[in-house]
Formats: sequence, structure tokens, C-alpha cells
Amino acid sequence: MNIPLINISSLYSDDESEKLKVAKAIDTACRESGFFYIQGHPISRERLQEMHDLSRAFFALPEAEKIKIDIALSANHRGYGKMKAEQLDPERPGDIKETFDMGLNLPSDHPLIGANRPLYGPNQYPQRPVGFQQKMERHYQDMLELGKTVLSALALALEIDKDFFANKFEHPLSVLRFIHYPEVAMDNGEKHIGAGAHTDYGCITILWQDETGGLQVQDTNGEWIDAPPIENAFVINIGNMMARWSNDRYKSTAHRVF
Repeated sequence: MNIPLINISSLYSDDESEKLKVAKAIDTACRESGFFYIQGHPISRERLQEMHDLSRAFFALPEAEKIKIDIALSANHRGYGKMKAEQLDPERPGDIKETFDMGLNLPSDHPLIGANRPLYGPNQYPQRPVGFQQKMERHYQDMLELGKTVLSALALALEIDKDFFANKFEHPLSVLRFIHYPEVAMDNGEKHIGAGAHTDYGCITILWQDETGGLQVQDTNGEWIDAPPIENAFVINIGNMMARWSNDRYKSTAHRVF
């Protein structure tokens, strides 16, 4: 399996022919592997480092402090996820990771919130690190705009209006997630799974990896292929919703963190 590296800088230009080239490259990646890397995006190295540092500072907090915003206390799945709280592969034990999830931060009396919209609502934030909420909500909006830019290329590739997806994300259910995979001893010589094999449920996932890596993608033969971190690049994969939305033109590919 080839996971291509695609420079998307042309998507921010007025050159429609260059935009179409990028769209076709993304289209090929989505049909063949369901995964691709992007560079040429507007998220700076400084911002990525800032968010990495913020993540490390949060997960370094005492467990007693983190569980004050336990995701189990949230009606709309926001907050801190404890070790083994998720079990993505039902045939394996709980994942060896801890998480923080946030999304569009709506007050509890917002008209969008109701019985038919269980995932809308307020975020839960820790009292520290200082500036956590402000930094997370700023980054959430910037990553949302990046996602919408990638989706505009997918719209071009699908030969539909390039703005087709734009109004689908006016009140997004998109989630910004920190994940921490701690180092743990092997179990009877077997390495623990950080995140069990699964496909994602949404449109696209945009992932930044630190130098540790660990992401693996399943190829068409069922073999696991490493998807190592690339400097200043995000790795993007197609989720089940986009597979459905594209009438299975695009693949929602199984992956794991090992």
C-alpha cells in the first residue's frame, strides 16, 4: 500500500487547474488506500508544538484532577477519557491510552441541544494548564477550516459543487481530541495495543503524530503497514460517513496504534 504525501497549498490559490490536480491526487489516495499525508497547510510548526506541549501538560496532571472532567460525567461525550475507557477492537482488552475530547462549545440552553441531538452541548475543561480552553477552541476552529478545505477538494474530485460540504459544518459535530499513549511493559512478551483495529465513523480524520508514531494501516491483503510521522504533515483518513456519502467510491480503512 502506498500512502502518498500531497502538497495542498494550491487549494489556497486562485488557480483552478492546480486545485483540480490536488483534488485528483486526493481522489486517487481515497480510492486506493483511504489514507494520505498533507503538507502545504496553514497550521504552523509553532502552533503544532504549542498544542503538543499543552497536551503533555494536561496528561501530566494528577489522575484525581483529570477525572474531575471525566467524560462519563458529560451528557455529550466531552472531557477526559481514562486508561482503557475505550475498547475499539472488541476482541482485545481496553485500549492503552487516555484522551481528552472537545467540540463546538454550546451553552446548555442553546436551541440546538435536545433529545434528538445528544452530541451537542458544553465542553468540560480542566482548570489548568493556564489558557487551556482558549488555546483548544482557537485550534478547533483552525483545524475545522483545514478540514473544510480538504473537503472542498473531495467535492471537486466527486464532480459536485466545491462548496457542497461547507454548509454541513455550520454547527459541526467535529471533535478535537488529544490522545496519550503511555509506555507500558509488554504482557507475556506481547506489545500492548494503544488503539485497537477500527474504522472511523466520521467524514475525515486529520491526525498529527509526534515523533513516537505507532499508527498502522491495514492493506487490501490484511497486512499492517506503518504510517510513520512526517515532519509538519498531517495524515488524513476517510471515515465511514464519507464512504457512505461517496457511495463507497472512497474507502474507510481499518487502522490501529501499535
